[in-house]
Amino acid sequence: AKRSAPGSYHDGEEQEKTNTQVAWYKDVDESAELPALTKHPTTRQLVMYAGASGDFNPIHYDRDVAQTAGHDRVIIHGALKSAWLAQVVTDWMGNHGSLREFSARYSGIDYPDETKTCTGVVTGKRIEDGAGLIEIGLALKDASGDMTTTGTAIVALSVRAAANSS
Repeated sequence: AKRSAPGSYHDGEEQEKTNTQVAWYKDVDESAELPALTKHPTTRQLVMYAGASGDFNPIHYDRDVAQTAGHDRVIIHGALKSAWLAQVVTDWMGNHGSLREFSARYSGIDYPDETKTCTGVVTGKRIEDGAGLIEIGLALKDASGDMTTTGTAIVALSVRAAANSS
C-alpha cells in the first residue's frame, strides 16, 4: 500500500494503485484496463470530507440519523465516490492528458470500513478536432464485488508522438 506524501493527511486511509501512466493516443488499446484503485474509507474520513466539501448531511457521520433513514450505519458521500472514480482516470493519464468529460451514477449504498475497488476500461477511441479522445467506463465495487457506482469519462491525449520516436 502506498503511504501519503509528507504534509498530506489521509487519516490512515491507504490506497493501493500502480503508477502506470499513458502518454500518447496511439499507445492506448480499446478494452485496455486502467490500473485499479483500492480505497479503505473510515467514518473519520467522511467527517473530514464533510468539512472539506461543505456536505454536512448527518447521514454521513451520525449513526442514529443514518439508522433513522433505514441504514445500518453511516453512508459514504456520493461525491466522494465520484472523486475516487475520477482519480482512477487522472492517475492513469497523469500530466499527459486532459479530462474532457466525467459523469457518475449511483446505484447502491456504500459504507465505511469496507474495501472499495475502483476500476476503469477503455470503451472507445477516436480523433476529433486534432485531439485523441479516449472513452472510459468506470465502476466502483464494494467488498462483495457488487457495483455500486458507475461512470464514464473522456480523456484527450496527444495524437503526435515525440520527435525522436517512431
